[in-house]
Amino acid sequence: MRRPVALIALFAGLALGLAATPARAQDPCADYVPQPKPQNAGRDIVGQDLDTIIDRGFMTFAVYEDYPPYSWKEAGKPRGVDIDIARLIAAEIGVEARFNFVAAGENLEADLRNNIWKGAIIGGRIANVMMRVPYDSGFKCRVEQVVFTGQYAGESVAIAYSEEFYPDSAPVPAYFRFDLVGVENDSISDFYLTSFGGGQMAPNVRRYPTTGAAMAALAAGEVPAVMGPLAELEYARAEGVTIHQPPLAGFAVSRWTLGVGVHFAYRPLSYTVDDAIFAGLEDGRIAAIYAQYGLTHSAPER
Repeated sequence: MRRPVALIALFAGLALGLAATPARAQDPCADYVPQPKPQNAGRDIVGQDLDTIIDRGFMTFAVYEDYPPYSWKEAGKPRGVDIDIARLIAAEIGVEARFNFVAAGENLEADLRNNIWKGAIIGGRIANVMMRVPYDSGFKCRVEQVVFTGQYAGESVAIAYSEEFYPDSAPVPAYFRFDLVGVENDSISDFYLTSFGGGQMAPNVRRYPTTGAAMAALAAGEVPAVMGPLAELEYARAEGVTIHQPPLAGFAVSRWTLGVGVHFAYRPLSYTVDDAIFAGLEDGRIAAIYAQYGLTHSAPER
């Protein structure tokens, strides 16, 4: 399947080193332009308000399909970090969590349009909440049909490497001028490594359909290192593999915050979802969900 490209659309330019450009304005919404709102749409199209959700006894969550460790089906049953956090949210509200497993669109705007505020032209279903939405203060001004809330984790880029191949020192990007490194195709790690330093590392970058596939190649000895999101590296780590997070020169967005998206018309729902996530962060339930999958939970920058 096509992997979620939301982070590429938001952050690829910064990953290429463009972040060195001075900020144009302190206000991230300085270039705000009013966006179209859904018109003459039925309640079944744009979602349901909080009272209706409580009355009917369930709420729907859009999650990316085939995307471990975040969301996938195993023997027909939903599994993953985002699945369990969605269930936590629903339990706080007192309803059942149901899931729309969705394919990634061309960019984050398309994903939010298709799954939260408008709906796909052909097929697809609107959800009450979309999981794993990267938060960006400038982007939220461009897509005002969606409330960006419920930040539940920080994600960051890391490097997994073979302890046998690197017995004395952990690799940093400069090593990949000479050594092979695996990445997910068209990911921010791919953009960074093939562009940094005038493209010196590009010949040694080996691309795979997913980070998990790159980690399998690392375990098989095809590459000595893999660069990608920390959680995906941790989930697929094999014996003899270590993960570290070195400074990444010229990589302005090696860390980002993850939250949820809710239709702009349902503010009470967005407040309630945010409260549920905040409670899960405060009492350690969200950190425990990450630990259950062998992952390190990083607190979001709220």
